Amino acid sequence: MQRPGSGGRQTAATRIRLAGLVLLTAHLLIVCWLTLRPLSVPWMAPSNLHPLASIRADLAAGPQAALRGIGGGVALLAPFGVLLPLASGRLHRPLPGTCVRTVIAGALVSVALTLVRTGVPGRVVDVDAVLLNTVGVALGAVLVFPVVRRVLRRREHGRDGASPAALTGRPVRLRDGESQGSPPRATRVGTAP
Repeated sequence: MQRPGSGGRQTAATRIRLAGLVLLTAHLLIVCWLTLRPLSVPWMAPSNLHPLASIRADLAAGPQAALRGIGGGVALLAPFGVLLPLASGRLHRPLPGTCVRTVIAGALVSVALTLVRTGVPGRVVDVDAVLLNTVGVALGAVLVFPVVRRVLRRREHGRDGASPAALTGRPVRLRDGESQGSPPRATRVGTAP
């Protein structure tokens, strides 16, 4: 049973989830297109199964190569760290748990992309890609999602007129002597014959 006046909050949450789901799907389609399309290259580097080896090579190659290699790896899945909690409706859940779940899901998506990439011509396995993608998801979940969450919650609070305690789900303490209002009443229904 819905409380009177809670319909606005439900529709806003539904809209946010729907927008998050659409944006997450579009982001994952773009990521798949970028990482899983075949490349025609005359020469391929061997697979990298040693952590941090390609990161060191990018740093040794200079700032432009480091920005392209490391920055590209971090930025590839960074929006996932914001869009997954929005799509799963985690605006009113505890932030640490939401961030941990998001980072784990991002790491699993990165591993899946790396495994699928092994069958694509011109692509090789790179353990550092998984590390950089996971760092990108973590940065998005820890730095950007709390800001987006705060803005959306403030907007929702302003539209509904609900108190911050109602948004967080924590009980409100009343001072002594304040009335809490009348208790809810249900209509009486007689027993069937």
